[in-house]
Amino acid sequence: MACSGQLHVEVELKSLAEKVWETIRDSTKIFPQALSHDYKSIEVLEGDGKAPGSIRLINYAEGSPIVKVSKERIESVDEAEKIYVYSIFDGDLMKYYKTFIANINVIPKGESSLVKWSCEFEKASEEIPDPSVIKEFAVKNLVEIDDYLHTKA
Repeated sequence: MACSGQLHVEVELKSLAEKVWETIRDSTKIFPQALSHDYKSIEVLEGDGKAPGSIRLINYAEGSPIVKVSKERIESVDEAEKIYVYSIFDGDLMKYYKTFIANINVIPKGESSLVKWSCEFEKASEEIPDPSVIKEFAVKNLVEIDDYLHTKA
């Protein structure tokens, strides 16, 4: 039985790719405001919170099913292609996964956008399920950010 794998999902959003990209890049500030029901706080521990090598401490809001806190490292950012790669390296998720690396790609689609989210993971043991709940959380966040961008605009 394989202890590693990948998950992929594509989400079509109404917002312009540039707006979605700016929001993802500024998620340290925007997510706790726009998605306060999911994020208590996002604190920059190293770097500026946007550049590769930056480390952020994420405190999730009450009701988060399995993860209350996580530390992530921004691995790479491609501004031209709108690709953001981060890894979770500490916190509750690491009880279940040895490695967890996620990739967000925002693709312009006329007046809207397509966001591709994927992750690669290695389970701590064979009994651990694939991180489908994390994928669902990512999709929910993207849809809610899209709604946020439309209501504040």
